[in-house]
Amino acid sequence: MTVRQWLGAIAATAVAAIGATSASAQTATPLPVKVMIVSMFGPEGGVWLSHRDLKRTIAVPGLSPDYPDVHCGPDGVCLITTGMGHTNAAASIAALVFSGKFDLRHSYWLVAGIAGIDPHEGTLGSAAWAHYVVDWGLQWELDAREAPKDWPSGYLGINTKSPSQKPPLDYRTEVYTLNAALLDKALALSKDVTLADSPEAQTARAAYPAPANQPPHVIQCDTLAGDTWFSGTHLGERAEAWTKLLTDGHGIYCTTQQEDNATYEVLKRATAAGLADDQRVAVLRTGSDFDRPAPGGSDVANLLNYQAQGGFMPAITNLYRAGNPLVQDIVTNWAEWQTAVPTP
Repeated sequence: MTVRQWLGAIAATAVAAIGATSASAQTATPLPVKVMIVSMFGPEGGVWLSHRDLKRTIAVPGLSPDYPDVHCGPDGVCLITTGMGHTNAAASIAALVFSGKFDLRHSYWLVAGIAGIDPHEGTLGSAAWAHYVVDWGLQWELDAREAPKDWPSGYLGINTKSPSQKPPLDYRTEVYTLNAALLDKALALSKDVTLADSPEAQTARAAYPAPANQPPHVIQCDTLAGDTWFSGTHLGERAEAWTKLLTDGHGIYCTTQQEDNATYEVLKRATAAGLADDQRVAVLRTGSDFDRPAPGGSDVANLLNYQAQGGFMPAITNLYRAGNPLVQDIVTNWAEWQTAVPTP
């Protein structure tokens, strides 16, 4: 055999091996998933890893380099950690659903993360199930010092003339309505759970009027997504108004986070491709810090000293306490859940 023939034989063998590997990957049976829990950073995912059997790790190309594996258990529950922010969430969820490694056509999705919370609706540690998911970032903005004096803020909808005018929703990602039946079921299963608290959170909330000065409990109100971490009285008021505007008066803003519109849009597109079901998405956000100070307090200090409020650990713990009843009911009663959300 000549050197050229020898090299050719090696190349042919390599090509055949690559082809076999590729074919094997394409024909491997995707793992059926009953519940996919979506967390955004390490502590959010860690609370599930410490309480549920999720020991099987499956590497998925395209996930965050910080969280390259999906963690799965023998009962059909899996966990993905996307990385924080719109971009990481979209990239990671897209990598997951289009990887071919999982059968997600009948999967329920629990997006479970911490958030800022509006003291008009909840408190530190409160667990809020969302009906509407609203994008905060898709607005026009003027510096508040340069806005007309009769405007309450420098924000207005894109292609509108005033802050009170509803925009035309040209992006088609501005607002999503989650499945009301799934929301009702999640609330019914979690409404009586005992939520975690902390002495620091108790001290911080004591400066607020009700309901913020009450212990945390499970509530239903809506969530606002945007990569700019805002804080303060006037921006909080804009968040309330923006949520009302985009939901035709039905939505009640209470939590602020960075990822959920991006996550839902990927699942919407995956649904159109026959790979997922966006009517099986539940969003749970727990209050880790107030989005504005108590009456008479400092807006600046509320942002810069948010960690001193003491809501972080209760909020992390309460992701599991409020979210797990739904997860457990789905896997325990899969025969009822597989085809549709059972009636409460």
